[in-house]
Amino acid sequence: MSLPDRLLAVGPFRSAGILALCAALVLASACTVRPLYSDAGIQTGAVPGAAEGLKQISIDAVDTRYAQELRNQLIFLFNGGAGQPAQAKYKMTLTAAVQVVDEAVIEIDNDNRPTAATLHMTGSYVLIDLATGNPVAKGTRTIPASYDQPTQEFANLRARRDAENRAARELAELLRLDVAQKLVKLQAA
Repeated sequence: MSLPDRLLAVGPFRSAGILALCAALVLASACTVRPLYSDAGIQTGAVPGAAEGLKQISIDAVDTRYAQELRNQLIFLFNGGAGQPAQAKYKMTLTAAVQVVDEAVIEIDNDNRPTAATLHMTGSYVLIDLATGNPVAKGTRTIPASYDQPTQEFANLRARRDAENRAARELAELLRLDVAQKLVKLQAA
């Protein structure tokens, strides 16, 4: 069998495969991928990155220690350590809540004592455009942080505070990503 005869023998499947590959290449060439936080120059049809939008967010004051830790982490992540912006375009109202669940309990002298716990920190925000006063984005994220509960009171308090700080750092990263994604969508619209 000659080469053209072999191609004709498996032709329908091979032709369909080549056609599907060409179609996939055409579709893939239409896609553009760029980093979410990119500050690269704007080309025709491109949307500015979220980094500039994040620098224009002012975060309202909060009332608890762990919420303040979360707020401080967000301010640092939004502005790279530069603090709150002088002329903000957006205002963020931030709330944080903590729930502690005892995970392991042991019995010592007929007394049940928790020895491990998981702290669940939930952060919610509403992003308001200061020019219009309308909310443009909102979201809620939750992160767990486990810690040991020793019998000493100060050690237990310190372990919980460390868990709160850890949860605030990780939750700030999640909220930053959520806000950045929503800002890019907002700027594209």
